[in-house]
Amino acid sequence: MTSTQAEVEIGYDISNEFFRLWLDERMHYTSAVYENDKQSLEQAQINKCRILAGFAEATPDSLILDIGCGWGANLEYLVLGHKVKRAHGITLSRQQHDEIMQRKLPGVTTWCVDYKDFVPPEKYDGLVSIEMIDHLVSPAQQQEGLAIPIYREYFNKLAQWVKPGGHFGFQAILRNRVPRTRKDLEDLKFTADVIFPGGLNPRLEELVAAAGQSWEILQLHTRRTDYGRTTAEWLRRMQLHEKTIRAKWGDTVYDNYDRYLSTCVRAFKNHWSGDVQMKLRRID
Repeated sequence: MTSTQAEVEIGYDISNEFFRLWLDERMHYTSAVYENDKQSLEQAQINKCRILAGFAEATPDSLILDIGCGWGANLEYLVLGHKVKRAHGITLSRQQHDEIMQRKLPGVTTWCVDYKDFVPPEKYDGLVSIEMIDHLVSPAQQQEGLAIPIYREYFNKLAQWVKPGGHFGFQAILRNRVPRTRKDLEDLKFTADVIFPGGLNPRLEELVAAAGQSWEILQLHTRRTDYGRTTAEWLRRMQLHEKTIRAKWGDTVYDNYDRYLSTCVRAFKNHWSGDVQMKLRRID
């Protein structure tokens, strides 16, 4: 099963204002894509959205669904930046859904719902999902050998939501190498258990095996260094607001997120973690 709503809200519902302090101005909480050394986080996040909209082959006349749409940053890009007339989104976080509603984005409709319970009102021209799949498999399920079947169920279900020949812009955090020191293992376990309980990053080979039943992989790009730079910038910005965070949300919140983001920076640097973008086309 996917992470529960309660588990998802542990990771995303501390406070929208807390995340607004250190994410980019539109509140993307996924890896950006840097095209050169001088680009800002804000521009790099737009690059990410542009790439995935291209993978979904979004046009002004398309109806696009964003699965795990967060605070609506990618939906905002689709309708305001990419000029898509209509876009739908689903998230399990109530605070994220509230933020999207407050943005009043033209042509955007969203639901606070588990993807397994979502019933599309119509067929989509294309899909986008950005690092939502990390919430589908628990560590216990992975140990039981259930990861690929669960991911395959996800990909097969989504294939039913698009029109023939529909495309999918997909992005996921990856679980790569295992660190060799106790401290590093403890920090990664802390991130999984405390910040994002109930989830586990997939391995690239698991995704390739699972997607292939319903989707043809047309392009695949890994983004490990991009995510390392993204998390380093999040950490830098959060540390600038240490006094505010400690005063408003407490020492535990600040210390937990400092440890989590510092671990992420090391994880991407040392190849423990990675990130992947894929352009998929439904097999008809």
